[in-house]
Amino acid sequence: MKFIDGGVCAAKGFKAGGIHCGIRKNRDKKDLSLIYSKVPAAAAAVYTTNLVKGAPLTVTKRNIENGTAQAVICNSGNANTCNADGIQIAEEMCRLTAEALKIAPEDVVVASTGVIGQPLDIAPIAAGMKPLAEGLRRTGNAAAAEGIMTTDTRRKEAAVEFELGGKRCRIGGMAKGSGMIHPNMATMLVFITSDAAICPEMLRKALTEVVDGTFNMISVDGDTSTNDMVSVLANGLAGNELIDAEGAAFDEFKAALNAVTVKLCRMIAADGEGATKLLECKVSGAKDVNTARTVARSVICSSLLKAAMFGADANWGRVLCAIGYSGADVDVDRIDVSFRSAAGTVEVCKNGAGVPFSEAEAKKILSEAEIEILVGLNAGSAAATAWGCDLTYDYVKINGDYRT
Repeated sequence: MKFIDGGVCAAKGFKAGGIHCGIRKNRDKKDLSLIYSKVPAAAAAVYTTNLVKGAPLTVTKRNIENGTAQAVICNSGNANTCNADGIQIAEEMCRLTAEALKIAPEDVVVASTGVIGQPLDIAPIAAGMKPLAEGLRRTGNAAAAEGIMTTDTRRKEAAVEFELGGKRCRIGGMAKGSGMIHPNMATMLVFITSDAAICPEMLRKALTEVVDGTFNMISVDGDTSTNDMVSVLANGLAGNELIDAEGAAFDEFKAALNAVTVKLCRMIAADGEGATKLLECKVSGAKDVNTARTVARSVICSSLLKAAMFGADANWGRVLCAIGYSGADVDVDRIDVSFRSAAGTVEVCKNGAGVPFSEAEAKKILSEAEIEILVGLNAGSAAATAWGCDLTYDYVKINGDYRT
């Protein structure tokens, strides 16, 4: 398996594109994206756990109940959430997409992201659909990735190439997410494509299992959004033998899918609103995976720890504090903590107690752009990783006037 370029267009048979249609006031920002498979594809998705859900999620869930889709349409600038006509607008987006691509409206995954509670005008989308469809390209992945961005400062894409039964297969993805990112579907949208042949049931199983250890392990600010969704289309054009049961081929597909999602996770966390540092909490020695994940999430979600990382302050007590209220069954007298970055490693806690360390050396290590928080529970062999970012002054500035 190796990483390649191409994002959602890396897989055979997929085209994409993105344009500015007029939803957003800034003409320099794209606000409408489209992904298209030249043949119908197996489809699966997971959604936010927030009880308040955007209308597009409801429509998408209904559309892919049969396990098939052929296109993805997504706008930015307006979440189409908490609107009286939200379902109607989402359905019209599907109809307009289907008409432009000559496919069925039920074969469209629809998504929206942006401000909540403001009516979404269908007029600019209707006007932009024809040029968007006509502009679909095998090289359109970057434009599509730009079209789903809101407060993101950079586009987020990843793709891998691997083999299944001697056939070259690819999985590619694009994501948006910078704020309202929290475990249990971190506002995050992820669209993944593949040319591997896999049945809808196994695709859904692979996606659910991978998301539990990746996208459900990110936190930027503790807010779970209303519009989060991860969807995947697999059109089978790679020509491998259909994956319709667990086994070696399924494991290889899931490993490739996991590689793409981990890379996107890191991009989302690093681009957290106002962030200056990517934080990665690695928990080892847990008695089971659930304990490891619970501890890792709690540490990465701690606002006090995130603020300390912004200030390059090795305040390791905040790590233990977060573990203590996580609800995980751990022996606090066996916990080890270290901080690591490109500048080195500093051990700060052994068996639940502080150890002497150089504050100057620790500050140097914590001043890097990527920081690992290493937690050893010394109670077993299970491990987990969670991703987040530091908490800065700019986070408040960005969200203080997000709507206005």
